[in-house]
Amino acid sequence: MNIHEYQAKQLFRAFSIPVPQGGVADTSEQAQHVAQSLASSSWVVKAQIHAGARGKAGGVKLAHNPREVADYAGTMLGSRLVTHQTDANGLPVNCVWIEQASAIKTEFYLSLLIDRDSERLVFIASAAGGMDIEAVAAETPEKIIRVTVHPAAGLQSYHCRQVAAALLLNKEQQGQLQAIMTGMYELFWAKDCSQIEINPLIATEEGNLVALDAKINFDDNALALHPDIAAMRDASQEDAKEAEAKQFDLNYITLGGNIGCMVNGAGLAMATMDMVKLKGGAPANFLDVGGGTNKDKVKEAFKLILSDGSVKAVLVNIFGGIVKCDVIAAGILAAVEEMHLTIPVVVRLEGTNVEQGLAMLKNAGLGLVAAEDLNSAAEQAVKLAEAIA
Repeated sequence: MNIHEYQAKQLFRAFSIPVPQGGVADTSEQAQHVAQSLASSSWVVKAQIHAGARGKAGGVKLAHNPREVADYAGTMLGSRLVTHQTDANGLPVNCVWIEQASAIKTEFYLSLLIDRDSERLVFIASAAGGMDIEAVAAETPEKIIRVTVHPAAGLQSYHCRQVAAALLLNKEQQGQLQAIMTGMYELFWAKDCSQIEINPLIATEEGNLVALDAKINFDDNALALHPDIAAMRDASQEDAKEAEAKQFDLNYITLGGNIGCMVNGAGLAMATMDMVKLKGGAPANFLDVGGGTNKDKVKEAFKLILSDGSVKAVLVNIFGGIVKCDVIAAGILAAVEEMHLTIPVVVRLEGTNVEQGLAMLKNAGLGLVAAEDLNSAAEQAVKLAEAIA
C-alpha cells in the first residue's frame, strides 16, 4: 500500500527524521491559511498523488507570498496530474502539501528496501540525488552505493559511515545521517514497510540534513497489524476496479486488452495471459480469484471483468483443487444469467468434479464455450474476440 507524502512525513517526524515544517490543505483558502501559519518568506506547494516526478509535471511550485500559494493550490486541486509514472489519465489531486521552502546546497538520494536475493534490508544511496535519479541509475550506476544490513545484527554505525563516506559528508553531517538511517530502519520494522525513499535528502546552506520528500510503501499482508497505516489508504489514487476487487479479496490488475481473464492462482493466471498473447490476443486484465473461491466471488469477478468496456470475450481457466469445478460452474452460470451477457465466454475447467461442472455449463443453454485444454481455450477466446471487433 502507498501513502501520500504528507502522511509519510508525519511518520518521519514520529521516528525523528527531520522534515520541513508544513501542513496539508484541500482548498485554496486553507492552503493560504497554512502558508500564513508557517514562519517563512517563501513556500513550496506540492500536489499529493501516489506517483513521483511531480515537479516535472507541474505538481510542485515555489510561491513567494500566501496569495500565490492559494493560486497554485487552486490550480492543482481538482485536477488530474499526469507524470511519467501515471497513465495518460493521471491521478486526482484532492489535497496539497504546503511547506517552508528550504535553502538547498546539495541533494542526495537515500532509500531502504528489501533485497530478496541476499534476504536482507539494503540502504541505497547516491550523491547524485534529485529528480533525475532514474537517469543516474541507468547511465552512471557507479554513483550509487548499496549497503546491506543483516537482520540478526541490525543497523550498525559502520553501515552509516559507509553511506556517509559515499555522500562526502562532514563529521557533523555523519552524525545526522546516522540518526536519519536509524529512524528509517526502526520505522521499516515497526510498520512493516516494503520501501522507504527520500529523494531528495538535502543538505541546507547551514549544513543540516533534511528529508525534502518522503515516500513509503507498506506490505499489504501486514496491514491487519497496523490499523493506523490502513486508515491512511486513499482509494481515489487506485484503479477503481482494482480498489473494488480488494473489497472481495480478488487480485485484479487492469491491462488494457480485449480478452477478460478469470483464473484461480497467480501462476496459472500468468500462464493464461501468456497463452492469450501467444495466440495473438491481448489480455484485458490479470484476475486471480484465489484458491478458496466461491459462487459469490465468481459473480463479483465477472462484474469486474465486464465493467471494462473494451472486453470482447471472457476466458475462464480454473483448476479445481481446493475449490470444486461444479461450484465454479454454478458461479459462472449465476453471473451470466444475472448480467445478461452478450459477449462470448470460453471456459476451461480441470480438477475436482470437472465432469459435473462441464455438464452444468453445457446443459445450461446459455451459449458458453467449454474448452478441453488451455491451448484451445485461448485460441477460441482470441477468435471470438476478433469476430466481435
